[in-house]
Amino acid sequence: MKAYEFTIDKPLEYVCTGKFEALSPNWIHETADLTDYELFVISKGPLYISYQNQDYTVNTGETLLLPPGQPPLDLRRGFKPSDCSFYWMHFISPHPLTPVIPEDGSPETLGYLTENNIRLLIPQYCRTLNTEKIIVLMKQLQDAVRSNYDRLTINYMTTLVMCEIHNQHLKQLNMGAPTKTQRQMFQDILDYIKCHIHENVRVSDIARCFGYNEKYLSHMFSSIAGLSLKRYIMKAKIDEANFMLTDTNMTILEISSALGFADSHNFMKFYKKLTGLTPSEYRNAFSKRMLFHQ
Repeated sequence: MKAYEFTIDKPLEYVCTGKFEALSPNWIHETADLTDYELFVISKGPLYISYQNQDYTVNTGETLLLPPGQPPLDLRRGFKPSDCSFYWMHFISPHPLTPVIPEDGSPETLGYLTENNIRLLIPQYCRTLNTEKIIVLMKQLQDAVRSNYDRLTINYMTTLVMCEIHNQHLKQLNMGAPTKTQRQMFQDILDYIKCHIHENVRVSDIARCFGYNEKYLSHMFSSIAGLSLKRYIMKAKIDEANFMLTDTNMTILEISSALGFADSHNFMKFYKKLTGLTPSEYRNAFSKRMLFHQ
């Protein structure tokens, strides 16, 4: 696994950001040079892109980080048509990024668990634990840009996006030393929740699906994730709600129904309890888009 290490004693320097949506299944990424770092967060994949003699197929829920290159290896181009959409962000690092290829992939080997760490480890290509959370942060960054926030704030918000990817990546690498079977089950549970997020998902449903005792499954999940399975389900619902509130034109009623709530009143009560805001307040705060079509 190739990754990049960089120091954030100073914030990353924001260049530009946005959301892209292909207008047809025949869209292919244009050929263009890359003079800064570019992050792709795929909301609908796959994206087919070639850079520095390597082809990348980036699927829904995955990220790709491309470093600036020198001619002739500074051109990125699509190699296959796709009806995709993704969030993108360009930034400059105050320090050169160092390519890292860990021997065993463990954060302990890389030394990223120090208490006062100011280094980030960003995999060049990875599957995220919570794509919606990253996208919400990018939406907030876009809103700050559109609202003419000061440059320093925007730079720190750019850095926060990368910090979120860093932390999600470390969680996947350092899951409390579970067994291989437990790691796989943990990932399967995450996939199950994501696939059934539009239903009234309960811990008992997940335990029944995987054929395990509910108490055991909850304990195993908590030991890896650092929060209870029930709490994770609630958090996943909120993250998905935030995504719908800022990235779609769905009504509150439609969102509550899509997330498995009996009615919009129950959904609004649930949302307010966990976030301190009403769904409308959140939408009004972070609803601006920087959308690009091609």
